[in-house]
Amino acid sequence: MNNLKKIILASFFLLGIIGNSVAQKYAFVDTKYILDNMPSYTEAQKKLDDVAEKWQKEIEQKLKEIEEKNKKLQQELILLPADEKNKKIAEIKELEEAVKELQKKRFGVNGDLFKKRKELIEPIQDEIYKAIKALAKEKGYDFIMDKGTNSNILFTNPKYDKSEQVLRKIKQ
Repeated sequence: MNNLKKIILASFFLLGIIGNSVAQKYAFVDTKYILDNMPSYTEAQKKLDDVAEKWQKEIEQKLKEIEEKNKKLQQELILLPADEKNKKIAEIKELEEAVKELQKKRFGVNGDLFKKRKELIEPIQDEIYKAIKALAKEKGYDFIMDKGTNSNILFTNPKYDKSEQVLRKIKQ
């Protein structure tokens, strides 16, 4: 008898969960599509690319200088006294370390590029989030999922795609 009570209780619990999930409204958006259709994002991405290219050229120039110093050292290696040779080798190693530090500073995990991306892109992402939140509140959605990059959603019915509505909200 005790097992029967447990089974009935579990059945009511499952029916409650199923009943709640049926009543929920959901939609999806494609944030990649939204971003691609926002001029502010395109402009921010171009600025970011330009800055990254400038910094990359700066690093490449320094690497070229190191390469030239190495070539010069190789040519003079036989003629240089040991202390002079060691001094030049140390100088080159110091320059190499400086370039590694510059690369890390510019392109590292919390480097300048990361900070610049946060400065330029985060406000746009916040704008999208606010528009999605407003749409959810306005239309009574319980869930809005992202079909954009890195999504685990394999299929979506286009009638549930609210990306255009989000774009319209942003442009208001």
